Amino acid sequence: MKKTLTIIGKIIAVLAIVIVLFLAIVFLVNIVCNKMEQGKIESYGQFVTVDGKNMNVFIQGEGEETVVLLPGYGTAAPALDFKLLIDELSPFYKVVVVEPFGYGLSDETDKERITENIVSELHEALQQLDIDEFTLMGHSIAGIYGLDYVNKYPNEVSAFVGLDSSVPTLSEKEIGSSIIGTLKLLKKAGLARLQVKLGEDPYAALPYDDKTKEQMSILIHKNMYNPSQLNEAENMYANFRAAENLSFPKNLPVIFFIQADHKVTERWIPEHKKQIKDSVHGKVMTFEGDHYLYRTKAKEIVENFRAYMDEIK
Repeated sequence: MKKTLTIIGKIIAVLAIVIVLFLAIVFLVNIVCNKMEQGKIESYGQFVTVDGKNMNVFIQGEGEETVVLLPGYGTAAPALDFKLLIDELSPFYKVVVVEPFGYGLSDETDKERITENIVSELHEALQQLDIDEFTLMGHSIAGIYGLDYVNKYPNEVSAFVGLDSSVPTLSEKEIGSSIIGTLKLLKKAGLARLQVKLGEDPYAALPYDDKTKEQMSILIHKNMYNPSQLNEAENMYANFRAAENLSFPKNLPVIFFIQADHKVTERWIPEHKKQIKDSVHGKVMTFEGDHYLYRTKAKEIVENFRAYMDEIK
């Protein structure tokens, strides 16, 4: 029995050493990669000063009408991620992608990521660029922020376009401080990088050029689980609740491009239809695809958006 316990003890000691060495290697590799990648990041867009910090804004196209694009939660490099959609929109519109704090090349911020602050910062960025009339087109969580924006600044937004956008009545689950703490540890230990490495590459089969894919990969590692995005996640449930009593202005044109088959809830299409039940120009269109419809259905989205805007004129 004593000999058996000694063997078991040695096995446990060896396993402990292996685990410690593995974690040390992951930690060091992450530090080295972060430093190397920092020098490979290429600038795109332009900085505007918002709340004393740099917010990155990308503009493409010279159309008379402006479309402002807002990303979904956690999109590492919005202006690059939206590239396929931007390329379809820009022959007809001036396309403006605003990268919120903690996203893309924008600075991080200590300011709480509540809807009020996020919307105020977006408004300030657009004011800096003298953009005061536009179509607001938003993906995912931008459906919550966009709903707040059109109510606060109704004279600026000429139409709202939801790209599989969030609905206040289908709230995200509350994320506790323990989960946030775990994600911070994963980031610091380098395990977040390993998580990405072992996961499926969402861009592998998509028609982005190699340079864009490389930059998005670098910015995923840079921005994943950063303090600004984690604070936004922590505030997400409250942001949904705060939007429950908001509705789109009756005369505001609203069109939703959403998944035909949502994997989590059967209420996805009905709840979007409820959002526009009182709208004079409300419409819901469905596509076969995942949550990131704009990556695979960019051409169809733009064609139908343009047709819709022509119809309501």
